[in-house]
Amino acid sequence: MRKEKTLFVIGIWVAILPFLGFPNSFRRVLFLITGLALMYLAYLYYIEVRVRLLKNTNHSRTFVDNMGSVENKGE
Repeated sequence: MRKEKTLFVIGIWVAILPFLGFPNSFRRVLFLITGLALMYLAYLYYIEVRVRLLKNTNHSRTFVDNMGSVENKGE
């Protein structure tokens, strides 16, 4: 849940950043840092989903075996 909250806060930051009155050069640096933070969060989500999918593939093999036995009953 921590990553979701961080993503929410970064979204608020991006929404209010243009209105805070920073000079253009400093604002560009802040947007660059924010973009890098978003890329890092996206990478963390990618790793999390990849690990979750690898765990789920072991469970789906059992289901495929069961489907083979159901097809043979019809013959």
